[in-house]
Parts: sequence; structure tokens; C-alpha cells
Amino acid sequence: MEEIQRQLEQIIGRLFDAEVTAELTVAPEATGADYASNIAMRLAKIAHKAPMMIAEEIKAELEKLESGYVVAVAAPGFLNFSLKNDYFEQKIAAYAQNEIISPDEYCNKTVVTEFSDPNPFKVLHVGHLYTSIVGDSISRLLELAGAKVVRANFGGDVGLHVGKTIWALLQKNYSPDDITIEKIGQCYVEGTQSYEDDEAAKDEIVRLNKAIYALAELGQDRSLERLELEKLAEDYDFSTAKMAQIAALYWQGRELSYQYFADFYATIGLKFDKYYPESTVAGRGLAEVKAHVGTTYDESDGAIVYRGEKVGLHTRVFINREGVPTYEAKDVGLIFTKWDDWHFDESVVITGNEQSDYMKVVLASVHEYAPELVDRTQHLTHGMVKLPGNVKMSSRKGNFLKAVDVINLVEQELAESQPSDGSARLLTLAAIKYAFLKYRMGGDIVFDPKESVSTSGNSGVYLLYSAVRAKKILQKTASGVVNKKFVQNEDDAIAEESIRKLNKKIVQYDEVIRGAVQEKAPYKVCNYLYELAQEFSRFYEYVPVAGSAEEDKRKLVVQAYLNVMTHGLGLLGIEIPEEM
Repeated sequence: MEEIQRQLEQIIGRLFDAEVTAELTVAPEATGADYASNIAMRLAKIAHKAPMMIAEEIKAELEKLESGYVVAVAAPGFLNFSLKNDYFEQKIAAYAQNEIISPDEYCNKTVVTEFSDPNPFKVLHVGHLYTSIVGDSISRLLELAGAKVVRANFGGDVGLHVGKTIWALLQKNYSPDDITIEKIGQCYVEGTQSYEDDEAAKDEIVRLNKAIYALAELGQDRSLERLELEKLAEDYDFSTAKMAQIAALYWQGRELSYQYFADFYATIGLKFDKYYPESTVAGRGLAEVKAHVGTTYDESDGAIVYRGEKVGLHTRVFINREGVPTYEAKDVGLIFTKWDDWHFDESVVITGNEQSDYMKVVLASVHEYAPELVDRTQHLTHGMVKLPGNVKMSSRKGNFLKAVDVINLVEQELAESQPSDGSARLLTLAAIKYAFLKYRMGGDIVFDPKESVSTSGNSGVYLLYSAVRAKKILQKTASGVVNKKFVQNEDDAIAEESIRKLNKKIVQYDEVIRGAVQEKAPYKVCNYLYELAQEFSRFYEYVPVAGSAEEDKRKLVVQAYLNVMTHGLGLLGIEIPEEM
């Protein structure tokens, strides 16, 4: 397809002195062709000729070339391309040898992909699971295209949510040895409720928040020393004993949180290259914002704000009245810290849709004094993940769907529908990852655990079954096992048509992954793999392989299919089991 497009554009430039993109699409089944282009109709105004005449001129030039296709003209001016059998044979042989193209758009470029972004002292919810899976798949696509990808994770180890949680832990008089991730999650909910309903609790949480910022700035070793604790206690009006308790709870809670994150990411097969706690970038954000007060940022009632209305946005606070950096200032610090660390060619930030307007303001402010960093930054957003029934959930209220809940729900569905074997975890992850990735990123997703494990619908489990079926066919050819009845009853015409359709779908993979890379769109890979598996299902029904007269040739088709399926699923972070 890329070869045809290039040849078309060269001929158009020569015949009509025009620079256009010659788009090709998969031709409708009724045409009998493989690809089609409406370029002649698009050129009619430029060339001042009828589309049919233009199409005939282009066809005459194409036929002078040595190519792997036959071209025909159809009214009202389409160019239809039918690939020759030897073209299919060459491509299938290449795929069977695992010679799959790699786009080179990102060759020798460094890309920082920032995603997941959980906050210590809070429990991972389904949104973290979704963005983790999407971010990893986008990272894999960029790596395929030659990028050096740095998977980065940014989380709030300081901030009001920490103050709320520590306040509730103190109310229960917990020691560091008492706390668990579950207790931390519950205390966040309780602390949030008290912050909203109790003015005295709110005042103490605000004071705690400032003290915790100071703890984080000192670091764990210094903030646990007696003299440092005494000074902090005096500065923030706590007793030395209580300050020691706050410090011990904070550092233990942070450590528990990081271990909890690491364990969960290992469960889903994800590893980050860099974790940026907010405390490590807050100082840089403060410095950048303060350095540009009066030019980019303004003072307002003791706070520092960016007035986004001047660029069609809204005003946001970057440093509050207490002199504490807000999320906005921390994100400013993160942008500069990532640049210092990696000098990235591109920075991709993946968050929920609710962060869209927020990030526009942050980036607009930085663009005024560091436009090159913002020009290299792309913010991708996604919707919410919901269960059937469309129940609205909130981590603040404690009625949210935890990330681990999703895994448990899918495991339960698999236990009810599949025999238990060593592939259970691979099937669970395949079901979840594919269910999330098959949708275009942007809108909300309704995740149905039962649908995700279907063995016949558009699911990751269905794709794995198809791939394992291909493995079994190849095992039979290697072992000499033959289904004689199937071979004897072969319908040659149906078999050849099934083979051609499967070949046609296989060779589209090059274009699919190019498009997926360019748009950072894993869903394109998902859609293609599902259509590919459907074609393979028809092939399996009508085409005998082991023991047939065309065994060697057909075995190559099955191997090419399996290699493409393995490669494509790998881009989604899905591994194929040996048995199912």
C-alpha cells in the first residue's frame, strides 16, 4: 500500500505538477480489488479534466512500472488495485520469517511517556489501571518506531490528600507498624469527610500539610533526627512527640504506598523507568513561578496566579496564600525536571479527561517563557471506566472501583467459564488489556467482565484462542498428524478464496502499525487483530493444512498469521500461552 501511494504521488507530480497525498483505502468486497483510490476525482479541479480521463492517464503511467499489482479504472474515476499472487507469496514468506516492518518515525528520538500517576496514601483505582495499560501500549508503539522511551510516573507524596490521611491516622493513634494500605485508603476517606465537615479538623489538616512539605524537603534521614523534629514541632505548633509520630507515619505510609504500586505494576507486567514524587519537583516549580511573577504570573490576595483568560482559558492558583505550591506549580516543576533529565524530543502526558482544562492552563503559562518545552509536549486524555449500570464512583467518597477489583472480577468470570490451568493469569490480563485498548481513547468505557472473557466475541481471550489454534496446526504439520476426512472433502474454490482473504488481511499489518504509531492509537491494532482472527477462523473452517497437497504453502500462511498475531498482541502487552 505504501509503495502504491508513493508511485501515485510521483506520477501525479509529474503529470499535473501537484503535491497531494494519494490516500488509499481497502476496496469494497464487491469490486474484487484489494485497494482503491479516489485521487482522480480530487484532481479534477486542479487538472481541469474529467476524473475518468485523469484516472486513465495515471493508469497508463502505472502500467509502465514493474509492480506487484494490477490496476483498473472504475466509474466515476476510481483507481482499483489488485495485488498479484506472487506479491502475496513474497510478503507471506517474509512474515513467516518474522520479517515485520518497523516504522522509523521516532528513530534516535527520546520520548518521555508519563502515565498512571498514582498518589501515595491513596489506593489505586480502575482509572490508574486503564491509563497504565494504555500508556504502556503507546510506549510499545513508540519503541517499535525506534524511540528511546522513558516510562515516567508522577505522584503526590505531598499535598492535601496526605494531610487528610495522616490526620485520620493520628485520630486512631496508629503506630507505623499498625498501618496497611487498606487502612491508609480508609483514613483518606475519613480525613476528607472531616476536612469538609469540621472546621477545626480542616485547620489542623492544613497545618499538617505544611509540616509534611517540610518533612519531605528535609528527607527521611534528617526529618527523623531529634533536632530537626524539635525545630519542625516549633515551626508548626506540634509537640516534639507528635511531630515524631507524624514523621514516622508519613515515611512508613509513603514506603508502603511505593511497594504497593511496584507490586501491582509487576502483576500487570509493567515497569517504570522513573518515578517523580511531587516533593522532588515542587521546589523547581516554585522557583520557575516566582521567577516569572509580573510577566507570566500575578499576585492576587497573597497567592500567585496565572490569568488564563488572556489566552481563552481560566485563572488558576500556582502558589497558595501559605506559600505552598499547588498541583499547577508542581507540574511546572515536572516539565523542567523531565527536560533536565532527558532532553526529550517529545513528552507524552496521559491523564483523564478531567485534567484537560487544567493542563491547558499549566502549559499555556509555561509557553510564555519556555515555548520549546511546551511545543514538544502532547497531552492525551481518556474518559472514565465504568461497569454496566453506569454507577458514578468517587475515591473521595470511598465507593470507587479499585484496580485489584477489576482483576478479581475477571478472574471470577474465567473461573466460571474456563477450566483452571496455568494460563489463568495470562488470560486475565489479556481480557482486561484488550477490553481497555480496543476503544479509541477519549470517551468513557463501559467495562463488562463477562464480555471481556468471551471465547467467540471481540475479546482478548478470543484472540488468544485463535493464536493457540494456529500453534496447534503447526504442531500437527510437524508431527505428521492428518485429518484425512477434512483433506478429502476440501472444496478447492472455497479454500483458495479463504486463503486469499487471509493473505490480504495479513499483508495489511504494515499499514496498520504505521497508522497506530502516527496516531498513538492502540485501538487500531486491536481492531485489525480482531478482523484478522475472524479471517483465520474462516480459513480454519475451510482450509486443511496438515496432509494437504499444498501443506508447505499453507503452513507458511499459518506461520505468518501467528507471527503477526504475536507481534500485534505484544504491542498491547499481551502474551500468548502455549495451551488453552
